[in-house]
Amino acid sequence: MNPRFRFFAPLAVLVLVLAACDGGENGGGDGGTVNMLVVFGGEELENFESMLAPFEEDTGIDVQIESSRDANAILQTRIDGGNPPDVAGLPGPGVMAEFARAGHLKEMPQSVKDILADEYADTYTDAGTIDGELVGIFAKVSLKGLIWYNPAAFSDAGYAVPESWDDMTALVDEIAADGTPPWGIGLESGAATGWPATDWIEDFVVRQSGPEVYDQWWTGELAWSSPEIREAWEAFGAWGADPEYLAGGVNTALSTAFGNGGDCLFADPPECYLHHQASFMSGFFETNFPDEAVAGETYDYWMMPPIEFAALTASGDLFGMFNDTEAAQQLMAYLVSAEAQEAWVETGGVLSANNNVSTDAYPDESTRRAAEILSSAEVVRYDASDLMPAAMNDAFFEGILDFVQNPDQLDSILANLDTVQAEAYGGEDG
Repeated sequence: MNPRFRFFAPLAVLVLVLAACDGGENGGGDGGTVNMLVVFGGEELENFESMLAPFEEDTGIDVQIESSRDANAILQTRIDGGNPPDVAGLPGPGVMAEFARAGHLKEMPQSVKDILADEYADTYTDAGTIDGELVGIFAKVSLKGLIWYNPAAFSDAGYAVPESWDDMTALVDEIAADGTPPWGIGLESGAATGWPATDWIEDFVVRQSGPEVYDQWWTGELAWSSPEIREAWEAFGAWGADPEYLAGGVNTALSTAFGNGGDCLFADPPECYLHHQASFMSGFFETNFPDEAVAGETYDYWMMPPIEFAALTASGDLFGMFNDTEAAQQLMAYLVSAEAQEAWVETGGVLSANNNVSTDAYPDESTRRAAEILSSAEVVRYDASDLMPAAMNDAFFEGILDFVQNPDQLDSILANLDTVQAEAYGGEDG
């Protein structure tokens, strides 16, 4: 079964990415160098480098990777200084659009366009197109809105996986009444601290109010103080800003790195029973608990149930080409190829949008099931915060941190976001 994701949002909105120029077929090159800036680290970086190894061997091209947790800030600094990397990961589609319209990104080569036309759903070409030019590619995708849990601990406690939203809220209340905070949350992520909670808000918006409201929100047409968006914040706050429902309390959530937000699932006795995070979380479990983490036994997930609407959220890792070289063009074509995509998904915790990557390539049932969920979903929306202008995205992060610490200040937080929204979208076209 070939993964095919349906992002039903306006074209310029989904996910964008890099750029390249004309020419440059994958493979058979004469060598050269590509300077690449990424945010990957640890095992994820090792897996990425492993995926690139065949490309370097076949083409003679040396991909020189610079990895930093603050890659986004480094990228902006280098662009401002007139010395951008050849290829770089992008903070999100909204920022990618800004880079493209400022003339920093290059258009994709024909080789990339051909692969997308043959091996991807049309929506990916549409999503990566800004003002008529293809400037974005998906290196990988993630399914959001997964509720992770420890099946062994769940069984011991007598809990059951919920089948509906009412079942889930009842389960959360039951866990809290039994004396253990239900949720493990980690919000720390360097300059992007707070982003895991934006995923919560997005999942509530699309499930409570539907995809049309979701699109009006991230495009700046619907105020943050509207009843629909307020409802989502309140739903998150009922769990994510209440110490009785939050493992370790608010300060622990604020100071815990997002990759450790689910560590409490593995404590003995459990310090939490639930963790809301994307499909890539399995990689953190395996890294953090190499002896204890066993897919299907000590960690598994269910999808956050529909509330009023059955819709999912997803995200992707974007790359952009800032220098138009033959070597960079070849690298771009390789990254979207079935060969590269299959090599990456085989490492685990990674989903591909390439239709020629069979679900059989996934190394475990967990990621295979996530790929199948995405491929069969009727409505999927891309991560809203990543689609927003940079100033709006930053303000969203800050608002989340203020809200978790002071949930009674929601009125002023949303009013401030309305003010930022008016400024951030003031100069944009539709």
